[in-house]
Amino acid sequence: MNEKVYKIMKRAGAFGIVLGVISICAGVSIGVLSIINGARLLKSKSEITF
Repeated sequence: MNEKVYKIMKRAGAFGIVLGVISICAGVSIGVLSIINGARLLKSKSEITF
């Protein structure tokens, strides 16, 4: 019985670490894309005429 609990805890811990790494990668990539998009908007600001 104890072995089963330890295996479940091991899998849950590994899953938590993997989920954390994926969250960090997604956050960094979204941040970089936002910065690039904002820079592109600021660059093309002078081309807008009303």
